[in-house]
Amino acid sequence: MTIRCVAVLFGSSLLAMVASAQSPPPASAPPAQKSLAATLNVYVFPSGGQAATQQSKDEGECYQWAVNNTGSDPFEVQKQEATAQQQAQQMEQQVAEAGKGAGAKGAVRGAAAGALIGEIADDDAGKGAAYGAAAGVVAGRRKAKHEQQAASQQVKAQTQQAVQADEAKIASFKKAFSACLEGKKYTVKF
Repeated sequence: MTIRCVAVLFGSSLLAMVASAQSPPPASAPPAQKSLAATLNVYVFPSGGQAATQQSKDEGECYQWAVNNTGSDPFEVQKQEATAQQQAQQMEQQVAEAGKGAGAKGAVRGAAAGALIGEIADDDAGKGAAYGAAAGVVAGRRKAKHEQQAASQQVKAQTQQAVQADEAKIASFKKAFSACLEGKKYTVKF
């Protein structure tokens, strides 16, 4: 009987150890919310020993001041940039779709021209139409390919210019935001 008691005690001790080893660790604190400056990738240090609540208030005031003085709200600029990217993708798709059927159109034009030339040259419009159609397919596809490349390059150039303009707006905003915070005794880097 004593062996049974020892076995039961040993078994229950073992179960308690296993259960405690499998219990989840204590919940950690939720991650701290980012400050306004941090969401803008601007690093702000309170040089004057300002409290976090004061820093948050100052960041909000400086944000509004920078928006008013630059005319740019970086969050709106980011939304506009995303919209512009979607429009650029749609334009790229339209450019790709525009070239479809160019070979057939070229063939029709070539056949018409070939038939006319064949009729004049050797009284065989059918043979001339066949040659003209073959040449028209090649010419039509080549022309469409060049037009697609030019249109695609134009879309890319316009998109790149828009991105650069948006980056300049955000940089201007960050300078104004930083100047305001520096005036309130913060050290600022971006």
